[in-house]
Amino acid sequence: MKNFLMLLLSAFFFSCQQKENKETSIAVSDSIPIEKTKEKNKQVKEENKQIGDTIFMVYKNEKNLYIAEGSLDSVHSKVYIKFKNENLGELKAQILPAGGKGNIRFNQIIFPDKAADGPFGMDLKIDLKQKGDHVLIIGHSLMADEPYFGKFRVQLEN
Repeated sequence: MKNFLMLLLSAFFFSCQQKENKETSIAVSDSIPIEKTKEKNKQVKEENKQIGDTIFMVYKNEKNLYIAEGSLDSVHSKVYIKFKNENLGELKAQILPAGGKGNIRFNQIIFPDKAADGPFGMDLKIDLKQKGDHVLIIGHSLMADEPYFGKFRVQLEN
């Protein structure tokens, strides 16, 4: 009886596995939808977007600048800008609030060796002496009144 039950269970699992394989082979062999999605991806404009509380700076514009739009709100009181530095030299960064002025600044920069520096203002000029992933933290100044909530643009030049 135990052998019969084991045989029945193994046949059941084997039949479930075969159905999944058939479905994936049909989807892979149909090449027309795959080509359409590739064409759509080419048309997508390359831009750096905020996802949650993080902006990944991946795309540079024609002037060799990283530019992104972000927003600070009560849920995300800090925004993390992550970028990869491949060239040693000076980093110039700037925050442009939507309203012109606001209580917003570069709070910190975290280097690849996990060392940190800061706080800074709305403009940042710092020598990058390490290659690798850097993180800029943007938030409002705790020394000033009225935290900034709203949209801003950030621009990085290396």
